[in-house]
Amino acid sequence: MNYKELADLIFPNVKNISYYEEKYPERNLEEGAIVTRFAPSPTGFVHVGGLMQCVINRQLTNQTKGVFILRIEDTDQKREIENGVAQIVNAIRDFGIEFDEGMINETESKGDYGPYKQSDRGEIYRAYAKYLIEQGRAYPCFATPEELEEMRKKQEAAKIRTGYYGVWATYRNLPVDEAAEKIKAGVPYIVRFKSMGSEDKKIRHHDVIKGNIDFPENDQDIVIIKADGLPTYHFAHAVDDHLMRVTHVIRSDEWVSSIPLHLELFKTLGFKTPKYCHYAPILKEEDGKKRKISKRKDPEAAVSFYHEEGIPAPAVCEYLMNIGNSNFESWRRANPNLDMSNFKFEINKMSVSGAIFDLVKLLDVSKNVISKYTKEKMYDEVLEWAKRYDSELENLLKNKEYSLKIFGIERGNAKPRKDISKWSDVKDAIIYMYDEEFEKQGINFEYGKINNKEEIKRILSTYLEKYFDINDDKQTWFDKMKDLSESLGYAREVKEYKQNPEKWPGHVGDISTVLRVSLTGRQNTPDLYEIMQVLGKESIQKRLNRIIES
Repeated sequence: MNYKELADLIFPNVKNISYYEEKYPERNLEEGAIVTRFAPSPTGFVHVGGLMQCVINRQLTNQTKGVFILRIEDTDQKREIENGVAQIVNAIRDFGIEFDEGMINETESKGDYGPYKQSDRGEIYRAYAKYLIEQGRAYPCFATPEELEEMRKKQEAAKIRTGYYGVWATYRNLPVDEAAEKIKAGVPYIVRFKSMGSEDKKIRHHDVIKGNIDFPENDQDIVIIKADGLPTYHFAHAVDDHLMRVTHVIRSDEWVSSIPLHLELFKTLGFKTPKYCHYAPILKEEDGKKRKISKRKDPEAAVSFYHEEGIPAPAVCEYLMNIGNSNFESWRRANPNLDMSNFKFEINKMSVSGAIFDLVKLLDVSKNVISKYTKEKMYDEVLEWAKRYDSELENLLKNKEYSLKIFGIERGNAKPRKDISKWSDVKDAIIYMYDEEFEKQGINFEYGKINNKEEIKRILSTYLEKYFDINDDKQTWFDKMKDLSESLGYAREVKEYKQNPEKWPGHVGDISTVLRVSLTGRQNTPDLYEIMQVLGKESIQKRLNRIIES
């Protein structure tokens, strides 16, 4: 029996690989177009590192008129979770990222290079595994779990590398006839790749991000088809990337050590090797030390965290873009109103050492993003978030007309307000604008400099009696605040108070603080005039009289 007959025995009813080479031809794209993929396993939540990969891949494929694929790597079916594919699709879509090809839900896909689920591509993998057996570059391995465990123990005791290689690859040179007899007798087996590498020899590989890296050659005879008939990741990814015509594999540098194996697989299969781009993972600083951001330890590792906190998707994407290319931040400063898609992402400018995840920085980015929202966009997004996460806030927003007025305060100006960094901030930021909620606070406010109760009542009474007119424009209102200050013996201007502070008990700013705190319960708020315009005459009178009459 020869290799071809052995291959026919193992895989009797599979197509020749020429069928698939013809079925999935080279793509008709412009020169320089990048074809890349996001290839998660449906085994849990989407990691923020995966989202960053999607942000980068989408940017690169958009700017080169390429193709971005969602491929589901579900060969480890024991770890799969229910609706895992839909969770992945929806999690990425929630950040405004759409794939050009790939799965669109649990069962459906789009594109001409599918199936896009590895569990549906079994016949393809078997065809290429059969091809390797025919070439004498793969073989059936009958090693039992007990044999493999015994081998591992011996390797550890001898303090040598563990694995199935060289003299340890006991079934590597089993005569073809003997292998055929075992198969016919029903002895369980898997299919292994037959490596021709030697750890004593070196190879040099150019990584687009990391530059030239020297590795020992691969000499491991890895499993390519498991006992259940499904491929391993290493084998499947090589076949898939080739047939989907992937040009760039952009992934975390935890995969760097696999490069020698992947290069040997591509070469042996006769495939053109894609460009590998290994970026440093997102790091977390803890007790002065850096570590990878962890699914187990860090809530911000899951993309659901950003939805729950109410950090807008564009803000998260902008922050991740900045981690990806550090020059994005300066580009954004120079182009504050341009869409992020106008930024030219450069793979070779990705970090080799790894960026620290900084939630404070993310929220700062988010403040800037939110500050550019219209009041209508604010209302729609906050309401959508509140429906999922905060029923009390949802209830406050039922009066859309009034809520739009609140969201319009200091919005659309040359210098818009930046006090909100996430939707979970909103309730606390606006709750005082609702009379019923405001009254629940009582009146024991911290007033600041002017804190004598009788003096506060005198200020508020004088304001209501002589100066309050809801129809005043902003300049008239501000002039009246100065008049009020002067009439009560306070400095009309902050500047003149600072020149002679002993001359007055305070200044117009202190007077306006009394008014601000009485109306909002807070010393720091957005523009007081705009707040008063939204509150309206009756609410203002009611709030101030409550203090006066207390």
